[in-house]
Amino acid sequence: MRVVIQRSKKASVSINQEIVGAIDHGFVLLVGIGEEDTQEDVEYLVRKISKMRIFEDGEGKMNLSLADVGGEILSISQFTLHANTKKGNRPSFIEAAKPDRAIPLYDAFNQQLREQSFKVEVGQFGADMQVSLVNDGPVTILIDSKQK
Repeated sequence: MRVVIQRSKKASVSINQEIVGAIDHGFVLLVGIGEEDTQEDVEYLVRKISKMRIFEDGEGKMNLSLADVGGEILSISQFTLHANTKKGNRPSFIEAAKPDRAIPLYDAFNQQLREQSFKVEVGQFGADMQVSLVNDGPVTILIDSKQK
């Protein structure tokens, strides 16, 4: 699994010009699930993300976690994180998991984050979504569960 974490001041996701998920202060997570991913990848990423210290403390150092600042999560499925661009100019997405495999893992990922007491808003898997955010910093971090 690959997750892009974007620290945000405010974010929302819309489908057909209707907001279906929104947060104030927290993380926007772009979540890509690969064919080889398992529940172990979900658990690893939930542990990493829930403890990630990328909010500034009183001294301006990235030392606080999402829980420390009372942050929220906007989680967006993003199969394009598994794009293979080695050949030609058109990306291949054969490494991205098919919906029958990806949806249960994506749902488990979001549920486990909720079990950590985070408010988690989501888009709609497979939908054409528009994501709006105010990137705080900007701070953007990529985590790949296969690169532990």
